[in-house]
Amino acid sequence: MEKVKCGVITGFLGQTKDRFREYNQPATLEEKFAMVSEMKDVDGVEIVYPYEVSDAEKVKKLIADNGLKIAAINCNIKSEPEFVSGGITSENKEIRQKAIRFVKEAKDFAKAVGADKVQCCPLGDGYEFSFQENYAKAWKNMADGFAEAGDYMPEIPLFLEYKPSEVRGACFLDSAAKTLYMLEQIGNRNMGVTMDFGHSLYGGENPAEALCLIAESKFPYYIHINDNNRKWDWDYIVASHNFLAYAEFLYYLQEYGYDDYLTSDTSPQRLDIKKTFEANARWTNKLWNLVRGFDRAEFKKRMANSDYLDMWKYLEDEMFFRNEK
Repeated sequence: MEKVKCGVITGFLGQTKDRFREYNQPATLEEKFAMVSEMKDVDGVEIVYPYEVSDAEKVKKLIADNGLKIAAINCNIKSEPEFVSGGITSENKEIRQKAIRFVKEAKDFAKAVGADKVQCCPLGDGYEFSFQENYAKAWKNMADGFAEAGDYMPEIPLFLEYKPSEVRGACFLDSAAKTLYMLEQIGNRNMGVTMDFGHSLYGGENPAEALCLIAESKFPYYIHINDNNRKWDWDYIVASHNFLAYAEFLYYLQEYGYDDYLTSDTSPQRLDIKKTFEANARWTNKLWNLVRGFDRAEFKKRMANSDYLDMWKYLEDEMFFRNEK
């Protein structure tokens, strides 16, 4: 059985909260890393700079002591008081420079701890109302800011994560197409896209189609996994609501030879934390190998014809009712 590289965003391993309440108990970084080390088929961590980690030597020791690897450094540019109305798109140059500095410092930290990438989701940069923002100026500020941050220490690539909304009512970087357009404008091949399966779903994309768009571009990509009901970013366990969409997504990851981490951006809330991320890894590995077992020549032949019922019969036999063929 082929094993997928599975990771977890460690911010979900302690206390989380929504607009109305808190969930689970706070946990130290030591406790979070120890929990990951005990998870079956999970060995990668995506850690949040600068709020969750800042001491490189401490992180390196914890990684080594727990037998883990770093999937990515997640740079948070939304939580500072100055970023409340936008950081990298702000009209205020000093605020923009602070957001850029955060990304550069995240790259410094990544190099110090041996991480191979920094990923950033600019959730504080967007708007809620008509006539609230100068869209062209905000876009230029974001492109210029990320270009400067991307040029810094190019050996640590910067990945941009898109999301339709939250914390802003509408985020400027809200789709695969707009993210690729921004990267084309910047023109730095040492930058890439972080694609979150759930963001794609509730943003109205077909995740597999969006993945193909990204994979056919010149830019690298990195994957977050979860699920939702296509109405909001609930961060449910994988395949719990969109089984076939997730299977198709994994199929195309295989077609494009993806071999980086599939990192769980999943919120346990009412579920056991450790078991939640083990479920993600278990389902991902089982579904990955199920799809890997398809006769690719036969599968592509059926995909190419115009009779989808023929493909549906193949899925029926190979995915759902194999013992009844």
